[in-house]
Amino acid sequence: MGETVLTIDTSSSAGSVALSRGETLMGEILLNVASTHSDRLLVVVRQLLSDAGVEIGGIDAFGVVIGPGSFTGLRVGVATVKGLAMATGKPAVGVSSLRALAMQAPFVPYPVCALLDARKKEVYAGLFRWEQGRALPVDRERVVSPENLLAAMPDEVLFIGGGSQIYRSLIVRRLGRGAHFAPWPLHPLRASSASALVLDELRQGNTVSPVALNPVYIRASEAEILWARKAFEGLVGG
Repeated sequence: MGETVLTIDTSSSAGSVALSRGETLMGEILLNVASTHSDRLLVVVRQLLSDAGVEIGGIDAFGVVIGPGSFTGLRVGVATVKGLAMATGKPAVGVSSLRALAMQAPFVPYPVCALLDARKKEVYAGLFRWEQGRALPVDRERVVSPENLLAAMPDEVLFIGGGSQIYRSLIVRRLGRGAHFAPWPLHPLRASSASALVLDELRQGNTVSPVALNPVYIRASEAEILWARKAFEGLVGG
């Protein structure tokens, strides 16, 4: 029958939960609404499991998108999976939001650039190529200004993700006919896309204990930046 996996994504406002068994998607719920993930996430998990007739104890592994993305959203998703994995004694798997996004643009003949809005006039960016049915990274994921990112882009690229919608005009001005965009329904990340990566990692034995599961922010939080600035000023002032 295959492994039963519950995968959660809260890396952006469009949070989603997917339930899969082996390579069969049993169900998925995506909500891009005003309420916070902490308000609705467990409600959505219960609804999906109930509709599919699956008990929480019947889950073989829990997957979660660990970033980059919204700091608050990532913490909610990771904390939820930590709790579920601890309560059931099942393993956890964390996957990249950008790579999961690239999985939503399959088999294109040119590189796929996944973009998420990082605010402060920056984007979280990852460049991928399709090979053997999977999106494989071409370069490291990073936070960068759109201008600097586009200065190093290949001649033809498919862009996907909320960041590509925000900076579409700039992308077209810089790349012209070489800029391609995924259809609008594909820009929000779906937990089902992440679940394909989760299943791969699970089958390769790349799981972690709940304690070792942590978000990947790429950029330091405001609190970390403030702490570092104060520490530097203290050293200089001292």
